[in-house]
Amino acid sequence: MRVRPAWEVWPAVAEQRCWNHKMANVLDRLPKREQTVAREMLRAVAYAPSRAAAERARDAFANRYGDGHSKAVAVLGDDWERTMAFYALPEKHWRHLRTTNVVESPFASVRLRTTAAKRFKRVDNATALIWRLLMVAEKRFGKLNAPGVAAGRVRRKKVPGRKAPYRRSPRSG
Repeated sequence: MRVRPAWEVWPAVAEQRCWNHKMANVLDRLPKREQTVAREMLRAVAYAPSRAAAERARDAFANRYGDGHSKAVAVLGDDWERTMAFYALPEKHWRHLRTTNVVESPFASVRLRTTAAKRFKRVDNATALIWRLLMVAEKRFGKLNAPGVAAGRVRRKKVPGRKAPYRRSPRSG
């Protein structure tokens, strides 16, 4: 079964690139001695109060590093529209939309445990472990800012043919 990319499933939805990954990619193209100042300049771009301010901060970065480190400036400019997509949404949600680390962090423990086990003899065992790890991680999730501002809300619905998520039985302690 082929997994379709998000842009095929929801073509009208803007894609947001992760700012943490963008900054890491830009900093990788700079020498270590330049990275402290560059990191602060990149944060000024990512956390600018408006798109126009972000573009001014980007231009300041390009002016400083454009001559000697054109690859870093090119990486910053790559996918600029997708990196700035969050500015088209309510400001209260910008904090949650700038990075995908919030989504990726819970799966880090899952990845660690499943690769350490290498292979499970039964799919049910792997599924149980993954569900349990995600349930533990869910306790540390932060709350969304202004959830009422979102256009639609996700409601839990029973999907025909889908099994219920793993639940610990009362006997398993």
